[in-house]
Amino acid sequence: MSGGHSLFERWRGRAAPAEEPVPQPADVPAVGLQLWLDGSARVLRLAGPLRSVLALPTQAGVRLHDYVQPYSLLVLEGEPPDWQGQPLELDFKAAGGRTLHTRGWLLAQSGGWLLQLFDIGDLLQHRQQALAAERQQHLTAHLACALRTCTIERLQVVAEEQLNWLVRHWRARGARVLVQTDQGWQTYACSGDALHWPRDEQLAPVLDRQLPASMISSATEPGLQDLLPGLSTYLLAYAQGQVNQAWLICVEPQEVLQALDALLVAAAFVEPLLGRLAAHQLDQQSERLDSLQLQLGAGWWQWRLDEPQLHLDPALAESLGIPPALTVNQWLSRVHPADREATQLAFGDLQRQGCAVQLNLRLLDHNAQAQPRWYRVCGQVHGSGGNRRVQGFMLDISDIKTQQLQASAAQARLENLIASSPAVIYVQRYHEGALLSEFFSASLEPLLGWQPRADEPLQPGQWLHPDDQPLWLERTRILLREGSSRSRYRLRDHQGGYHWVLDEARLLRDDLGLPVEVVGIWLDVSEATAAAEKVRQSEERYRVLVEDSPAMICRYRPDLSLVFGNQPLADYLECSPAQLAGLNLGQWLSEAQRQAFVERLAGLTPEQPVSNAEICLQLPGREHAWWVWSDRGLFDEHGQLQEIQAVGRDNTQVRRTQQQLLQSAKMATLGEMATGLAHEINQPLNVMRMAVVNALKRLENGEVQVDYLQDKLKRIDAQVLRASKVVDHMRVFGRRSEVEQQLFAPWQAVEGALSLLADGLRGKGVELRVQPPEHDAQVTGHQDQLEQVLINLLVNARDALLARREQQRDVQPWIALGLECDARQVRLLVEDNGGGIEPRLLERIFEPFFTTKPVGVGTGLGLSVSYGIVDTMGGCLSVENGELGARFCIELPRAQIIS
Repeated sequence: MSGGHSLFERWRGRAAPAEEPVPQPADVPAVGLQLWLDGSARVLRLAGPLRSVLALPTQAGVRLHDYVQPYSLLVLEGEPPDWQGQPLELDFKAAGGRTLHTRGWLLAQSGGWLLQLFDIGDLLQHRQQALAAERQQHLTAHLACALRTCTIERLQVVAEEQLNWLVRHWRARGARVLVQTDQGWQTYACSGDALHWPRDEQLAPVLDRQLPASMISSATEPGLQDLLPGLSTYLLAYAQGQVNQAWLICVEPQEVLQALDALLVAAAFVEPLLGRLAAHQLDQQSERLDSLQLQLGAGWWQWRLDEPQLHLDPALAESLGIPPALTVNQWLSRVHPADREATQLAFGDLQRQGCAVQLNLRLLDHNAQAQPRWYRVCGQVHGSGGNRRVQGFMLDISDIKTQQLQASAAQARLENLIASSPAVIYVQRYHEGALLSEFFSASLEPLLGWQPRADEPLQPGQWLHPDDQPLWLERTRILLREGSSRSRYRLRDHQGGYHWVLDEARLLRDDLGLPVEVVGIWLDVSEATAAAEKVRQSEERYRVLVEDSPAMICRYRPDLSLVFGNQPLADYLECSPAQLAGLNLGQWLSEAQRQAFVERLAGLTPEQPVSNAEICLQLPGREHAWWVWSDRGLFDEHGQLQEIQAVGRDNTQVRRTQQQLLQSAKMATLGEMATGLAHEINQPLNVMRMAVVNALKRLENGEVQVDYLQDKLKRIDAQVLRASKVVDHMRVFGRRSEVEQQLFAPWQAVEGALSLLADGLRGKGVELRVQPPEHDAQVTGHQDQLEQVLINLLVNARDALLARREQQRDVQPWIALGLECDARQVRLLVEDNGGGIEPRLLERIFEPFFTTKPVGVGTGLGLSVSYGIVDTMGGCLSVENGELGARFCIELPRAQIIS
């Protein structure tokens, strides 16, 4: 129990130390530090040279734990027996607050323990220095590698990333890198946006007065303290030679910056940065130089005078199609033969005298078909003795040479033109507000007979016609005021005659806008002036003719807007001639007439510029007016219709007379058909009468049946409808025709004519052979007028057939009607077997008042009117004799229907 109690007390560290004998010193060398401990780690005795540096506790009965630093207590866990057999590294509290670093081991002694320790401070210091150096090397390598390996586009981004990393490493508030540029010190990368950084121009005076390769703190540099007050700031310089190239500014670092280490870090950051920037700038300059040389077709060349080879800029050699290195003879072979001798002489002078060379030569292109190119070759000798070399530059001057040649040719042409021109070119010098004649071209003598003389300048004012002197003075004032003038006056020749000249002059000024000279030209326009006078007189006669003409004369554009109209046209339109301009002819035309008018104008061409037509207008206060209209188109150089000149006359009275004639012919036709039409009406009346008589008889006999009466009444109704159709068609046929033509199917006119004549023809024994078409086309005109033509042809055929049957009783008369059509025309055919027409009468068959019928029977207008009707519709009525009789053909243009 006593042993266990003693162990418990020792663990608790509270038991009073037992009276143990102090161990006697053994044969221990007096080096380092020796501590004798009891079983509870209480220090019994100290020895060794290091004992004097320890900070000794003041209390009694202290343990080893009271001598060491707190973090060394982890090594002293447990009791001394637990520490045996392992090296112990203990840091003791030394005097002055310092630390004594030791390493040793625990040895068992009789009655206790001996702790033998040695000073390892130097060893730890070397280790820390090595670790610091390794850390510094890693830091600089990391910075330099990151800046060297990134692309030039990301260089600034990577520089700011590495600067932020450096700020975290130094535990600083911020950092900034400034580099020297052409504009002075400029910030390239910055970290610590929360800081109120001074501007670059504020930092420049501080940075310019610092020595190269130095580290300055804010404590030693007043300027920094003013710019960054209250902050611990360091300036780290990077210099090349004796000039600072960059500065790294670090604000409030938590670590103590050693000057050498900090400058090395700054160099590791700035050196690759400046190297990359310089290389990029050099690359840009090289690219700009290459681009400039490529655009100019230029490049360098070099020749060591003691060597046979020339060396050319690779890009220049490639453009010339030659190798970059070639002999002088090979080079001369590419020179144009006309320039080869001059080049040989210049190169010979280079070798003998070493003088500079400047010559223009042509080089043959590697493409044999290409034109030689002009080059400006410059070179100068450098060095001396056997090290002489020629360095030069070649510039493509082909464009300049071409412009020079073109300018020379243009000047030669201009001089030749001036010498041979019928116009007179003159120059007048400006002097104190006056224009003095200095030059006249050689064409002055052929024009006016005056010869320029050097001793006495010619004065054009002396040759002026007296009436034109004010024009000459006004011309001078306009020139000086506006800079150009155009005038016309008369000049006297040496024989006393006068010539009309057109004077066009321009005032030339210098860079300050002051007048220098006048350049002008005289053009003899005497003949043109005389011709213009004749034209004016002719135009006056034409104007009188147009204004006094009874015809309507006008000019209008393709959109039918009037440009000019004479008095008769204005009278017809009930306005003044001045009001005609701008009016549109289409406002007096119907839509169909306007469309036909525009289509007719669209058909005008430079080869066929004239068209004629009859147009119908709805004029104010009149029902309709008809004009015979003639157009002539005026075209530009591209064949585009620009304007139309038109002449018209009123055809209204003629047109109305024609309409009355047509109506008279129509009524005459109805008169001739009166007998047949009476039969057409009487026949249904007879049928109705018989039906009524039969019905009444049945009623009287009482034999009335509903079915019988219904049948009779239906027959009466059908006959009433038949008579009604005949009367209605007679009424429609007898009306006046519409004013404007309409679209209709020609077979409808055939059916209308047959409705009036078919029963009458059959009643007289004439067979109708009608062949209806499968597909009917459409034409433009009046259906009732075409029906009138068909009726005339059918009546004439009927009369011819009946006359022949009276002579030949066995003849079976017939009339055939048919329709044929193609893509362009529609043909109506009327043929009979009446024996035909006397051949000598065929030529006169369509003449007015010509008839083969007895006197009092025919008017002789039927076929003449029919021919006019078909012609008005744009068609043709013709006749020929067939095998059995006459064959009439009505040809009409097929209407083009636009869907």
